[in-house]
Amino acid sequence: MRTIFYNAKFFTGRELVRDRVLVTEDDRITGFADGDTPDDDALRVDCRGHMVSAGLIDLQIAGGGGYLFSANPVPEALGKIAESIVSTGTTGFLIALPTNSDRVYRDAFMAYRHSHHPAVIGLHLEGPFISMVKRGAHARELIKKPSAENVNALLSEAGGAIRMMTVAPEVCSSEIINLLKKASVIVSAGHSNATYKEAAAGFEMGIDTTTHLFNAMSSIHHRDPGLPGAVFNSDVALASIIADGIHVSYEMLAIAKKIMRERLLLVSDAVEENDNGAYQHVRKDDRYTLSDGTLSGARLTMLEAVRNCIVHAGIDRYEALRMASLYPARLLKIKDRGIIAPGARADLIITDENMNLQGICFNGKMELQK
Repeated sequence: MRTIFYNAKFFTGRELVRDRVLVTEDDRITGFADGDTPDDDALRVDCRGHMVSAGLIDLQIAGGGGYLFSANPVPEALGKIAESIVSTGTTGFLIALPTNSDRVYRDAFMAYRHSHHPAVIGLHLEGPFISMVKRGAHARELIKKPSAENVNALLSEAGGAIRMMTVAPEVCSSEIINLLKKASVIVSAGHSNATYKEAAAGFEMGIDTTTHLFNAMSSIHHRDPGLPGAVFNSDVALASIIADGIHVSYEMLAIAKKIMRERLLLVSDAVEENDNGAYQHVRKDDRYTLSDGTLSGARLTMLEAVRNCIVHAGIDRYEALRMASLYPARLLKIKDRGIIAPGARADLIITDENMNLQGICFNGKMELQK
C-alpha cells in the first residue's frame, strides 16, 4: 500500500524538510514529493503540523508488556515485548539479557530464531564475562571467566543471534575480543572495574562502545580516570547513557555530551516487574530495584529519554533524536533504520512540539494516531 504523510515538518536525521509530503510504499520509504501530487490510491495521513522523524532504536531493553525476557525466553513473550516497545515509538531494538545460565541463553537464542517481529534486531548479552566488583544487579554465581573454549561455545549456540555483548575489558584478552569481532558481535565495555590503561587497551583491541556510561563501572578520579575517562579520551569509541536523571544526573549527561558529541547515544535499560528467576525486579515510582533496593533498571522509554535530554540537559532536540535513532543505527551498521531516506524502512513517529507521541507508522502501517 502507498501512504502519503502530509501537513508536517520532516526530520530526516540530517535535515528538516518542509512544504513537501513523504511517500511510502508497503514497508519502505519512497521519498519526498510535491504536496499537490495526485494519488487517489494512496492512504493519506494528516500529521496536523507535527514533526515526523524516524522510529527510535534501543540497544538495551530487557522487557516490556508484562514480560521480562530472561524470565520468559520464549517467542510468545518476545512478541508481546516487541508490541509493547513499538507502541512507545521505539521501532527497532536489541533485547537484552543479563548474565545468565546456559539454559536461559539456549532458550533465548531459540526464541529469537523463531521470532519474526521486524522490530527485534538481535540480542544484547550483558555478561557473562564481566567484573565481579562491578556486577551491579547481575547474579554473582553466573559470572564467568572468558576462555576461547566457552566463548566459541556460546557463539556456536547463538548461531548469529548475538548482535552486541557487554564485557569487562580487564578480564578479556585480545584473543577473546577478536573471537567476538570475527563473529560480527559489537563489543561493549561495561560492568567493569577497569583502570584507564586497561579500558584504553580494550578500545585499542577493538571494543566498539560502552554500556550505560558511568553505571556499573570504575569512576573518574584525578589519579586514574577509569573507564569513563578512557572513552572520553578515545577518538572512536562510543557510549550509551541512561537519561532518566536517576542512573546519571542531567548535569553529568550534559558534560558527557559536550565531550563526546556524536559518540554518545541513548538507551533505555528498561526492565519489567518480575518475581521469578535470577532477576526479580520490583517496580518503584520512577525505577526498578531488586528486593534489597539495588537499582536494577529504568522505567524509561526512548522517547522520554529524548525529551529529558532536551528539557533537562539542554541538548538540541534534533541532536537528541539522533542519539536515539541515527547514532544507534550507525553502531549497528544498519543503513535502513534511524533515518528518513529512499529505501529506508517505513518506521516513523509523529511527535508534537513537546515531544509527545502523536502517531506511529511501523513496517509501513499506521499503528497509532491520536
